[in-house]
Amino acid sequence: MKELENTLYVRMLGGFSLRWNGQLVAGGSKASDSQSESLLQILIHEGEEGVSRDKLEELLFGDRDMSNIHHALQSVIYNTKKKLTKAGIPAGSCIEQVKGVFRWSGSVPTVVDTDVFEDLYRRAQDTKDLDERLALYLDACYAYGGEFLAMQTGTIWVAREARRYKELFCVCMERAAELLRVNQDFFQMEALGQYASRIDPLADWEIVTMEALVSLNRAKEARKLYDTTVQYYFNEQGLHPSKRLLEQFDRLGEKMQYRHQVLDKIQADLTGGADRSQGGYLCNYPVFLGIYRMVERMLERGGQSVYLMLCTIVDSKGNPMQEGQVLEQLISRMADAVRLSIRRGDAMCRYGKGQYLVLLINTTRENCNVIQRRINARFLTGRQRTGIEYYVNSVFWNP
Repeated sequence: MKELENTLYVRMLGGFSLRWNGQLVAGGSKASDSQSESLLQILIHEGEEGVSRDKLEELLFGDRDMSNIHHALQSVIYNTKKKLTKAGIPAGSCIEQVKGVFRWSGSVPTVVDTDVFEDLYRRAQDTKDLDERLALYLDACYAYGGEFLAMQTGTIWVAREARRYKELFCVCMERAAELLRVNQDFFQMEALGQYASRIDPLADWEIVTMEALVSLNRAKEARKLYDTTVQYYFNEQGLHPSKRLLEQFDRLGEKMQYRHQVLDKIQADLTGGADRSQGGYLCNYPVFLGIYRMVERMLERGGQSVYLMLCTIVDSKGNPMQEGQVLEQLISRMADAVRLSIRRGDAMCRYGKGQYLVLLINTTRENCNVIQRRINARFLTGRQRTGIEYYVNSVFWNP
């Protein structure tokens, strides 16, 4: 969007910045005065409705013990106006006080991305024309640049508004995707899903992209995206795939059709015979889930003893480790220690931050203890203070 002269452009979605005649006035990469920025954010967001002196002082200073809080507020306002004036903005009429209420006046043309986003959403809701509705929902999706004031979500009013804007974005995404689905416009649906995944990560928007890829007969790309997404969720947040993501993958699997092939060629594609690596079968969680459910069915015939083991990295006090580069290094070492301590017929997958699940086929409880000692022998070195905590359950069939 081309910026007009003598117009203040305010970004609050996905960060914070003020731009005036092509120059950055506040936020972005510019050195910030937190109280001045907070004042601008509050007043611009509240608009003409404004905010009372008491409320503004509470939002700016919280429970801080101040001898003269009114003077502190006036000082912040003065410094903010001075900063705006220095940038060429007629600040004298921007911030006004009327009967104890402070507000951002309409004397300076101001374009706020949250207002643009909400206006597009409301217009999409109101229009009856389906093509126009789709265009407006798409524009609204792309106008949402990310979480509202993302660096300040610890502030109550910011967190409340961030949640509200995200809910509106979800509505826009779901309705835009549905209209694209009806129109069979899967190229635009793919682009929309990719955008949503970037600006709203860990929210399962990859589902939209996967559906578009399958509908475009690009099933292998959809499967690769799914595997990458599962691994990303594990690595970044220690999350296993949501029920929604798993259900969608099951539905997409029904659409993944392959051309008729000779059985020998199909078997060659399926086989892992070329994989002669030592140790257990390392797979992602959805594959592990399928193996587990298949083993449960096999147990209906009896004759096998199967155990599920959870391995968790713990610190010197026995507490699970959660974050840090050291944890990632330990996870890699534990993965190797576990894989080389179990048999090729056993399966394992990463489950959460510093955790691995292991499915031990046709073994005994005593052998589980032996495997734990093998893992410790490979994992523990010297005076290492971290260790591995084990939980083991028998897998049995309930008729």
